[in-house]
Amino acid sequence: MKEKIRNFIAEATFTDAATIKDDTLIFDEGIFDSMGLLGLINFIESEFGVTTNDSELQEENFGSVERIFTFVSQKTAVAS
Repeated sequence: MKEKIRNFIAEATFTDAATIKDDTLIFDEGIFDSMGLLGLINFIESEFGVTTNDSELQEENFGSVERIFTFVSQKTAVAS
Protein backbone atom coordinates (compact mmCIF):
# COMPACT_ATOMS: atom_id res chain seq x y z
CA MET A 1 0.00 0.00 0.00
CA LYS A 2 2.85 2.41 0.81
CA GLU A 3 4.35 1.90 -2.65
CA LYS A 4 1.01 2.72 -4.32
CA ILE A 5 0.71 5.88 -2.23
CA ARG A 6 4.33 6.88 -2.87
CA ASN A 7 4.01 6.22 -6.61
CA PHE A 8 0.81 8.28 -6.82
CA ILE A 9 2.48 11.22 -5.07
CA ALA A 10 5.54 10.92 -7.32
CA GLU A 11 3.50 10.74 -10.52
CA ALA A 12 1.19 13.59 -9.50
CA THR A 13 4.10 15.87 -8.67
CA PHE A 14 6.73 14.70 -11.17
CA THR A 15 8.97 13.80 -8.24
CA ASP A 16 11.33 10.84 -8.12
CA ALA A 17 9.59 8.24 -5.92
CA ALA A 18 12.96 7.33 -4.38
CA THR A 19 13.16 10.79 -2.79
CA ILE A 20 9.82 10.35 -1.02
CA LYS A 21 10.50 8.42 2.17
CA ASP A 22 7.83 7.12 4.54
CA ASP A 23 8.42 10.07 6.86
CA THR A 24 8.90 12.81 4.24
CA LEU A 25 6.55 15.64 5.15
CA ILE A 26 4.97 16.10 1.75
CA PHE A 27 3.35 19.47 2.51
CA ASP A 28 6.22 20.95 4.51
CA GLU A 29 8.67 19.92 1.77
CA GLY A 30 6.47 21.59 -0.87
CA ILE A 31 5.79 18.33 -2.70
CA PHE A 32 2.03 18.67 -2.29
CA ASP A 33 -0.30 21.62 -1.79
CA SER A 34 -4.04 21.83 -1.15
CA MET A 35 -4.85 20.96 -4.77
CA GLY A 36 -2.59 17.94 -4.49
CA LEU A 37 -4.49 16.91 -1.39
CA LEU A 38 -7.74 16.81 -3.38
CA GLY A 39 -6.15 14.51 -5.93
CA LEU A 40 -4.75 12.35 -3.13
CA ILE A 41 -8.18 12.05 -1.51
CA ASN A 42 -9.71 10.98 -4.84
CA PHE A 43 -6.93 8.43 -5.31
CA ILE A 44 -7.39 6.98 -1.81
CA GLU A 45 -11.14 6.76 -2.24
CA SER A 46 -10.93 5.01 -5.61
CA GLU A 47 -7.88 2.82 -4.92
CA PHE A 48 -8.65 1.69 -1.38
CA GLY A 49 -12.42 2.29 -1.08
CA VAL A 50 -11.94 4.71 1.82
CA THR A 51 -14.29 7.62 2.37
CA THR A 52 -12.74 10.68 3.98
CA ASN A 53 -14.76 13.09 6.09
CA ASP A 54 -13.97 16.80 6.17
CA SER A 55 -12.97 16.53 9.83
CA GLU A 56 -10.26 14.00 8.86
CA LEU A 57 -8.51 16.35 6.43
CA GLN A 58 -5.65 17.07 8.80
CA GLU A 59 -1.89 16.93 8.45
CA GLU A 60 -1.76 14.17 11.04
CA ASN A 61 -3.62 11.95 8.54
CA PHE A 62 -2.04 13.09 5.26
CA GLY A 63 1.33 14.66 6.08
CA SER A 64 3.50 11.75 4.94
CA VAL A 65 3.32 8.35 3.29
CA GLU A 66 3.43 6.73 6.74
CA ARG A 67 0.56 8.89 8.03
CA ILE A 68 -1.54 8.20 4.93
CA PHE A 69 -0.82 4.47 5.26
CA THR A 70 -1.87 4.50 8.93
CA PHE A 71 -5.03 6.48 8.15
CA VAL A 72 -6.09 4.19 5.30
CA SER A 73 -5.26 1.07 7.34
CA GLN A 74 -7.40 2.28 10.22
CA LYS A 75 -10.28 3.20 7.92
CA THR A 76 -10.20 -0.16 6.14
CA ALA A 77 -9.98 -2.05 9.45
CA VAL A 78 -13.07 -0.25 10.75
CA ALA A 79 -14.94 -1.02 7.52
CA SER A 80 -14.15 -4.75 7.79
